[in-house]
Amino acid sequence: MTALSTSIQSVLTIVLLIVVGYVLRRQGRFDDQFGKTISDLLIKIALPASIFISVLQRLTLDKLVSLSSGLVYGFGAVILGYLIAFLLVWLLKVRPGRRGTFINMFVNANTIFIGLPLNLALFGDKAVPYFLMYYVVNTVSTWTVGAFIMAWDDPTQKKSEKSSTGFNWKKLLPAPLVGFLVALVFLLLKIPFIHVGWLSFAVNALDYVGSLVTPLSLIYIGIILADAGLKAIRFDRDTIVALIGRFVIAPALIAGLILLGMHAGFNVPGLEAQTLIIQAAAPGLAVLPILATEAHADVEYATNVVTTSTVLFVVVVPILMMLVQGLA
Repeated sequence: MTALSTSIQSVLTIVLLIVVGYVLRRQGRFDDQFGKTISDLLIKIALPASIFISVLQRLTLDKLVSLSSGLVYGFGAVILGYLIAFLLVWLLKVRPGRRGTFINMFVNANTIFIGLPLNLALFGDKAVPYFLMYYVVNTVSTWTVGAFIMAWDDPTQKKSEKSSTGFNWKKLLPAPLVGFLVALVFLLLKIPFIHVGWLSFAVNALDYVGSLVTPLSLIYIGIILADAGLKAIRFDRDTIVALIGRFVIAPALIAGLILLGMHAGFNVPGLEAQTLIIQAAAPGLAVLPILATEAHADVEYATNVVTTSTVLFVVVVPILMMLVQGLA
């Protein structure tokens, strides 16, 4: 019941913020440009700040080295996830504008906004180091391959490629990824940015700006839902397969790799295995509709899969917890 109660509380908080965006947009309090304004603020400012400060606050170089097994299992599952997702895109003939969202749903999870609070509630502080390893994997995957795939799936870009001779490096190096790379440089050079007293004003400012990501992303989903209408929530073929990828294939891949590692003689703590599997099944990224907007893709589809995966997560978590209990 603890897992069920925690997941219900997490989902209700998220749904409430989505409802705020939906209601205010329907009442006309948000104009037509407000959604685009939120998108620019999140992608170019809030997300880079959030990722930069989160990495410096939660990771050290020593932690990265000592918990490298989590990185191996995580990146292994991510690679397999991309391969399966690309194969299904080809077999199911998923249309342009949906492909990027479909693939991201298979591989990249909402770890920091839903996964972290849930992980703390289920396993406590002792599981945080294992969570951080999956967080690194998910962040790298999301803002390298994941963001690039969303940009690649831009239908309007494909049409204009015939008359364009240059390559848009901004799409290969999105601002959130730059924030992560800068944070890694700080870690590697052991720059004590967050521990310097006179720089506390800058750390606090980055914290405040980064904290905008969760509420604004969810309010943005509400705005998109209001514009599209509640009919945007539906279970078509692409949505159902994407949800299977998020809740079944993704956790199954990392669980399979962990079992293979154990058979090969590599010791995997039960708490680490539980954490990695639960994180692999977290809902779709809250920023997917924003990335879809930036790529001129199917925003309604992105909103649909994020919303449905978030709501269904309340059912998935208790089932997964029962399945992974034996790993403790």
